[in-house]
Amino acid sequence: MTRPVILASASPARRALLRSSGIDPMVIVSDVDEDAVEAAERSHNPHLAPADLALLLAVAKGEMVAGGPTRDLVEGGLPAPLVIACDSVLEVDGVAYGKPGDASTARERWRQMRGRPGVLHTGHWVRDAASGLEVSGTASTVVHFADVDDAEIDGYIATGEPLWVAGGFTLDGLGAPFVSRIEGDPSCVVGLSLPLLRELTRELGITWWDVAGPSAVPAT
Repeated sequence: MTRPVILASASPARRALLRSSGIDPMVIVSDVDEDAVEAAERSHNPHLAPADLALLLAVAKGEMVAGGPTRDLVEGGLPAPLVIACDSVLEVDGVAYGKPGDASTARERWRQMRGRPGVLHTGHWVRDAASGLEVSGTASTVVHFADVDDAEIDGYIATGEPLWVAGGFTLDGLGAPFVSRIEGDPSCVVGLSLPLLRELTRELGITWWDVAGPSAVPAT
């Protein structure tokens, strides 16, 4: 039986990605207010880089879930899990973009992005509940967007998908036809870099096969 894994993210894409690689996580969603965390950090560091913001948000989510919710599960009998948290932001011209949230914002961003490259940064935070040790890192992948016209943008926005995903696009969903190519790790663009996750677990002394396989996490 492998170590249980808790994914501190509501993203179905991240969960599907882990499952496809042999990890079946329990999902516990944090209630971190991303806008408030970003605003507080920018008040101290107005020049916060997009990659640093992605990591900052991942750490905030992970620490919240690794606190009370995970502790309660362990006290209830769950073997000490590995807690994974991620957050992604898209960088265009040095500016970080998260989830658009509404159609007008998504449309404005796509008109800016089309025919141009951006960089998708995904921050990762991992804690071993058994040892209390934690590690973190950020993966970055260059994304080249197709030169889509206004009708294509409006059609994509009408699906609702780009409103609630980082950067307003997906690589593994309806947005894929509008990405011309990428430079780097495709799983980073989906929202969780599998190669980086492997490296981070190794830093904790945990091999991939300690967490990939039949899981100790109860079925959900």
